Amino acid sequence: MHEQRPFLITNWHNLAGRDPETNEIKSSRGVTPDEVRILHNDARKVGSWIFKSEPLLDAAENPLWVEHDWGKEVDVVALSLTDTDGVTFYPYALENNMEDQVMLGPSSSVNIIGFPFAESSHAGIGIWARGTIASEMDLDYRDWPRFLIDSRTRPGQSGSPVMFYSPGGAVLLKSGTTAYFSEPIIQLLGVYSGRINKESDLGIVWKIEIIREVLSGSK
Repeated sequence: MHEQRPFLITNWHNLAGRDPETNEIKSSRGVTPDEVRILHNDARKVGSWIFKSEPLLDAAENPLWVEHDWGKEVDVVALSLTDTDGVTFYPYALENNMEDQVMLGPSSSVNIIGFPFAESSHAGIGIWARGTIASEMDLDYRDWPRFLIDSRTRPGQSGSPVMFYSPGGAVLLKSGTTAYFSEPIIQLLGVYSGRINKESDLGIVWKIEIIREVLSGSK
């Protein structure tokens, strides 16, 4: 949610249907999408789902999604959702003090919540794939606001939220102290956008600051 409006946050390549580095069409049929179908939570009954379609292009075939100021160089976009009748949202929080407090770095566990090979754990609920942070969080991978994770991700997980999760109990903070929590902690860290190459299990995560910057350009 941004300024009381719902947005779908995903990768540029998912909506454009093109490789962001080469601009080549990704579909083997040589086509690019003009709409996206989203499986939402049905407001009428908890645990039920409803499909909604959102157009991706206006009448002049200009993209309706919001890109970063750097364009497709940043593989993260925001699509304002317009068909929301009968839908209930459970958005991830962009503002959370724990983001700057929890000690995270190389070897810290993270979760990529998505749909590998279009599979789900149940109906519209994503699968939690586990991975570890593989680069320094305070540094940027190849000078872009992103970090690396080591995880066996597969097609269908592009655009997935990457989360820090703790069931509760002792959590190490950046201050060097340990805090104790009586309930689970879930913190959004960024958006997954694919592996560095097909032979590697190293994947790229765009940092949460990028999501904020993309949304700041929405009108």
